[in-house]
Amino acid sequence: MKHRIPIVILPLEAEGCHLLLEARWHKRKLRLVLDTGASKTVFDNHMLLAFFPTLELIRSEQQSAGLGTAAMESHLFDLEGLRLGKCRIQGLQAAALDLSHILNSYEDMGHGPIHGILGGDVLWKYGAKIDYRKQIMHLHDALPA
Repeated sequence: MKHRIPIVILPLEAEGCHLLLEARWHKRKLRLVLDTGASKTVFDNHMLLAFFPTLELIRSEQQSAGLGTAAMESHLFDLEGLRLGKCRIQGLQAAALDLSHILNSYEDMGHGPIHGILGGDVLWKYGAKIDYRKQIMHLHDALPA
């Protein structure tokens, strides 16, 4: 089945842009940056603890890098049930990191709260296609493991 997820294009300086989308998880509305260059979906650890205090975070032995900072401690958690439009994400783990430097940048630019980054793990598994002109991302049911 094919799912249509609206995206918002935020124009940035030098003809660049960022893509935002809305997700729902455990009855909470979340705003995510769509990042085709991110290998893994990541959420801010402070937001997770505030919104989902019973969420089990498992410390990862692997340190994370690539978010404009030095390597940092990360945790993993099951992303079961995240909804992007009518598409339900299953069978994936996301990372929990301190994303305050990224979130502060969006706040400073006047773009409101951002809760995480939707990465290549979800985009690949669900066969994402992004139509920039129509501001829509298409997802399919999950690819087999």
